Amino acid sequence: MQLSEQEIIRREKLGKLRDLNIDPYPAALYPVDHTTKKVKNNFEIDKKVVLAGRLMSRRIQGKASFAELQDSEGRIQLYFNRDEICPGEDKILYNEIYKKLLDIGDIIGVEGVLFKTQVGEMTVMVKNFTVLNKSLRPLPLPKVDAQGHVFDDFSDPELRYRQRYVDLIVNPHVKETFIKRTKITTSIRDFFNNRGYLEVETPILQSIPGGAAARPFVTHHNALNIPLYLRIANELYLKRLIVGGFDGVYEFAKDFRNEGMDKTHNPEFTVMELYVSYKDYHWMMEMTEELLEKVAVESNGSSKVTVGENEIDFKAPYPRVPILQAIKDHTGFDVADMDEVGLREVCQKLNIPTDESMGVGKLIDEIFGEKCEAYYIQPTFITDYPKEMSPLTKEHRDNPKLTERFELMVNGKELANAYSELNDPIDQRARFEDQLKLSEKGDDEAMFIDQDFLRALEYGMPPTSGIGIGIDRLVMLMTNNSSIQEVLFFPQMRPEKKTEVVLNEEEKLVFELLKAEQKMLLDTLKEKSGLSNKKWDKTIKGLTKHKVVKVEKTDDGLYCEVV
Repeated sequence: MQLSEQEIIRREKLGKLRDLNIDPYPAALYPVDHTTKKVKNNFEIDKKVVLAGRLMSRRIQGKASFAELQDSEGRIQLYFNRDEICPGEDKILYNEIYKKLLDIGDIIGVEGVLFKTQVGEMTVMVKNFTVLNKSLRPLPLPKVDAQGHVFDDFSDPELRYRQRYVDLIVNPHVKETFIKRTKITTSIRDFFNNRGYLEVETPILQSIPGGAAARPFVTHHNALNIPLYLRIANELYLKRLIVGGFDGVYEFAKDFRNEGMDKTHNPEFTVMELYVSYKDYHWMMEMTEELLEKVAVESNGSSKVTVGENEIDFKAPYPRVPILQAIKDHTGFDVADMDEVGLREVCQKLNIPTDESMGVGKLIDEIFGEKCEAYYIQPTFITDYPKEMSPLTKEHRDNPKLTERFELMVNGKELANAYSELNDPIDQRARFEDQLKLSEKGDDEAMFIDQDFLRALEYGMPPTSGIGIGIDRLVMLMTNNSSIQEVLFFPQMRPEKKTEVVLNEEEKLVFELLKAEQKMLLDTLKEKSGLSNKKWDKTIKGLTKHKVVKVEKTDDGLYCEVV
């Protein structure tokens, strides 16, 4: 393992703590009775408190020191006084352990009493402290100079998403996004539970990836010796439960689609799907308006939320615009009665790329997505999709070419998709067979034929309406984040790249000397290099920072070794 100079020093401190018979990773319960928030909300002078958290700053002034402790709810100032902590002759706890062996990032427990400083800051006077965890890596804490310039802030998205645990420590505002995410899902659950709908769980591993048009992840079950798929949607299993007699079921589901990644797409994402019997898509629109207005108010205090430069109002009602009308309004083309040839000609005129695998449904979808979607900033229901686009949706009661489907557009992106669900098993079989033809043309997102689902429909499913809401996108809207990675704790990332190390002339010299023997006493290596003390210190720091050499302490002295 390659260690930096700071990491080496921290490991040395770890050893010294153990030499003093202090366990740096104790197993025993620590009797925390307050959080920083509780202290500040119920502050009383001289009140005794026990807190635990991470040491985030220190200002040592001889026998006294101010520090900051950070726990899950915020920060509070600590005051360490040597004579308060060590009232007897033995001053090791303060002089050695606190001043020399603790570092920023270490987790400690403190017992103390509350007081206010001369400037009125709420502070804990520490009477005793316990080491609860020795941190072996330094935190990337931002520093501000006299001119207000910030250095070493942990703001690079690549690092933040890979090391979310560090991001949450040093960027407190990030935690607020995820706290709000939980409030949003709790608000949705309360809404459904109060209506008597049942939260359920359905399989993630599926023998047929149904319920959506998407490319699945494929795996293999060894015991059954069959291929399985990570679900792309949970729709068909939830409908089976409606067949089984439940009037309303919903699920917060992890779905997986083996497709592209961008600011609004992650291969693993969260969707909430709801199915309610004896309802249609008109009822579902009204329910969706009521739900989202409630979520906005409970998570932001208002139906209005700021998203980038836009103020979006989730207060009901929302406009309803048929998709074919939207295309006509924004492109000038009336595609209502066009066949595949005509739609391809329109795409060509609009400079929309197509391929041979695309049928009527995908071509219309491309036109709307490329030329219309971005116009719908305020919540808008796009309704009445052509049948070719909606293989699981009931035929429109007034127009057999269309279906009773809507998508909710917000801020130029789809947030929800809903239908009057197709419950005619003969029609459903025909729609699946049409999808099979698209698959044979090369459409790798076309749906499979799910024979068991068809069998379930043959037993009879009541008239039903269903909806899927993208939770990640909803959280993006409610927290004013433009990237889906900001609302996922651990977004999918490419493997870390090993950066090429570029050495200066002195570093090359020392590295070549060391490489000849692989390992050498540090003093011997310094002597052979012929470098001045200043250049030597700078060179060895550079080599350890680049992680091409490491320095280890042994009984015979400090050794330098090629990594």
